[in-house]
Amino acid sequence: MAEEGFKRKLTAILSADVEGYSRLMGEDEEATVRMLTAYREVLTSLVQQHNGRVIDSPGDNLLAEFASVVDTVQCAVAVQKEIKARNVEYPENRRMQFRIGINLGDVIQEEDRVYGDGVNIAARLEGLSEPGGICISKTAFDHIESKLPYGYEFLGDQSVKNIARPVRAYRVLLEPEAAGKVIGEKRFLGRFSRKTAMAAIIVLLIVAGGLIGWNIYLQQSKKVEPASIEKMAFPLPDKPSIAVLPFDNISGDPGQDYIA
Repeated sequence: MAEEGFKRKLTAILSADVEGYSRLMGEDEEATVRMLTAYREVLTSLVQQHNGRVIDSPGDNLLAEFASVVDTVQCAVAVQKEIKARNVEYPENRRMQFRIGINLGDVIQEEDRVYGDGVNIAARLEGLSEPGGICISKTAFDHIESKLPYGYEFLGDQSVKNIARPVRAYRVLLEPEAAGKVIGEKRFLGRFSRKTAMAAIIVLLIVAGGLIGWNIYLQQSKKVEPASIEKMAFPLPDKPSIAVLPFDNISGDPGQDYIA
């Protein structure tokens, strides 16, 4: 039962941070702070345009929530495209790139803040993302796979800090040629499906074996020479007849010889 005063809800969480932030600060603190401030305004504006809300933005991190996973991913894509376009104006070593993680999960809301594994998983997925990339959880992927014109790369079950179970992760592929593809994921490999597949393989092998055996039988039957009257030791009678062959008495009792 939820504790009194807390509200639980299912929400999409976007977590973003700057890759190499410490290096940028070490090289030029003032320039880095100015750039971060400008880029944070870009992120905040894009979050609002996609029906989201910025929850917090400590340091180089930004945390936002959305009612829709589709809106969340579209916002993340817009962020990465806008940041990439703005980075062209700076030398390569001064470019600021964001990593983004997205999760759909249950959270606790207290006033304007949210807490829980739903938030923590988004932060861990952010850490799995490449600079300029987007990494999403399985729960988010299930809601957007066929709804957005992007591709996805399955990253497997990832063990992440302070999360009890491995997190199944996907990388969003923005290249047009990747649209609609899911790379690296082996589907339908559950326990039941593996048994079904094994049974199907066994049935196919049995059928294949039967066909091979039947084919061998047909080939051998073609080699059997039909009976030839000319080769018979005795001529066939003109009228219907019965041939009776002697029996051997194998009982060991001479009294049974008459039967033979």
